[in-house]
Amino acid sequence: MPPHGRVLIIAGSDSGGGAGIQGDIKTVSALGGYAMTAITALTAQSTLGVFGIHPVPEAFITQQIELCLSDIGADAIKTGMLHSASVIETVVNALPTPAIPLVVDPVMVAKGGAPLLESAALDALKTLLIPAASIITPNLPEAELLLGRAIASDEADMKRAAEELLKLGCAAVLLKGGHGTGDVLTDVLISRDGAPLTISTPRIATTNTHGTGCTFASAIAAGLAQKQLLNDSVHRAHAYVQAAIRNAPNFGKGNGPLGH
Repeated sequence: MPPHGRVLIIAGSDSGGGAGIQGDIKTVSALGGYAMTAITALTAQSTLGVFGIHPVPEAFITQQIELCLSDIGADAIKTGMLHSASVIETVVNALPTPAIPLVVDPVMVAKGGAPLLESAALDALKTLLIPAASIITPNLPEAELLLGRAIASDEADMKRAAEELLKLGCAAVLLKGGHGTGDVLTDVLISRDGAPLTISTPRIATTNTHGTGCTFASAIAAGLAQKQLLNDSVHRAHAYVQAAIRNAPNFGKGNGPLGH
């Protein structure tokens, strides 16, 4: 059993259990870590989509974060759905000093297409949260929104895009290729203090991919909390996501959850 590693997850709840806080807790627990949560929003959703979002008051988000940090403490923090500029500012103001590893999953759109980030919050994400991140984990559509340009799913353009994203101030970028095309899925990791890393794997033909982004980011956070090097954490997280997709329980009528 690896060392536990305490991970504070700041994200929205998924009533369907596949993504968000629920997927995060399952992931961190499966990898031997200890998961804590600060819930930013409640969502009413299923494998068919997001049907309602109920924001959590910002003072209560802060209270959740502060109580977890002051009592149990954390070895890494992972952020997911932060739906407004004011919520992003709230979270940034509550981050601990000195800083600990921060994994930012820039959640913007749900798998079914529902927006999970208000348009006015994009600037706050880019200027306040991303510069504080140890690593950000955008998929191709999220990276396109952050950069304001289209990204080809070939490795060369993904590396260029990751280098551009690094200029936003984060320490590392994992650009995920799950939304790309072709029989091979490619993820690209670019960091300020390490050699680029490319991970390629055969694409799995399935609709059971709900929560893959949340799962990948939480798996990285668990690794960093357990004192793994970044590249090792990303490698383990990638392998875990692939295994979870292959072992999906095939639940629901839409984009099904993973087998965490």
